[in-house]
Amino acid sequence: MSAIILFTAVSIAQLLLAVAMLIASVRIFVGPRAQDRIISLDTLYINAMLLLVTFGIGTGRTVYFEAALVIGLLGFVATLALAKFLMRGEVIE
Repeated sequence: MSAIILFTAVSIAQLLLAVAMLIASVRIFVGPRAQDRIISLDTLYINAMLLLVTFGIGTGRTVYFEAALVIGLLGFVATLALAKFLMRGEVIE
């Protein structure tokens, strides 16, 4: 019984995260300002990270958790670099 509930919950979470990624992707292309695009890119990588975590929960493999960690680290650094570029116009001083 608990395996059926877990499978259903993970499936619903994956579906909702995929919809959230689609909405964030639309916002990246439609966003009126660069700040909106950066925030939607941040949302997109967080949703991708969470989607990988739900895949890991569903399958029981640890490789998904490691990939989610890498996406989280790279996304954080990318967000900082883009924010610095918007504020100063250069990334490396």
